[in-house]
Amino acid sequence: MKNYLIDTHAHIDMLIDSQTSLKDVLADMNSFGVKKAIIPAVEVCTQDKVVELSNSNENIYGMVGLFPSEVKTFTEEFEKKMETIAKENKKIVAVGEIGLDYYWDKSFVDLQQDIFRKQIRLANRLNLPIVVHDREAHKDCFDIIKEEKPQNGVLFHCFSGSVEFMKECVKEGWYIALGGVVTFKNAVKMKDVAREVPLDKLVLETDSPYLTPTPYRGKPNKPAYVHYVAEEISKIREMSLEELTNVTTENAERFFKI
Repeated sequence: MKNYLIDTHAHIDMLIDSQTSLKDVLADMNSFGVKKAIIPAVEVCTQDKVVELSNSNENIYGMVGLFPSEVKTFTEEFEKKMETIAKENKKIVAVGEIGLDYYWDKSFVDLQQDIFRKQIRLANRLNLPIVVHDREAHKDCFDIIKEEKPQNGVLFHCFSGSVEFMKECVKEGWYIALGGVVTFKNAVKMKDVAREVPLDKLVLETDSPYLTPTPYRGKPNKPAYVHYVAEEISKIREMSLEELTNVTTENAERFFKI
């Protein structure tokens, strides 16, 4: 029995400031029964901070990767840096968050797709899974992943697709991460996904400091609040919180090998 939660996607580096320390974040996590958290990388300048934080505590892990909106900063030198970081730090457990985002700016879609492919290939060289950011780009994400054939697992972070798209993803063996949106009253689609996703392909996240769940919506999110995600999904699925906690924690530990 695990009896603890894992936040599979928390931008802890964005939470640390003059008022909040990693110690504070960990204390909050402990009070909500959250033992482990994984920090995604999004920019060239944040990779080192992710490594520093993941190496500072046994229950914090990290990823290397470049967010879709940042792909104009991608260089061969940066790719080599990510590869070196991952090889030299055992606490780096995935390449992410990488993918496609057509919501804000579609003017460089081709570049997004090219860098997405390169980062999937990097993950394959590193024998690491990928964590995918997919916003209004479901078909292209799906097709590129199928073509590039990640060898060590695929996780759709902050899943935003339909039940039908979710089923296509899990048919491929890919994992689905759900976060605070599932607690929103009007999030009917995400509640349907939470109800229908196979339990062995479900993990939990916060995407903190974003997408804060009810009852703290409107305030900065914290890894501790993954508790509310678990609580809501357990109600939706009509199962005990303890059972959902154990299953999703086992899934996360299996996927990330932590």
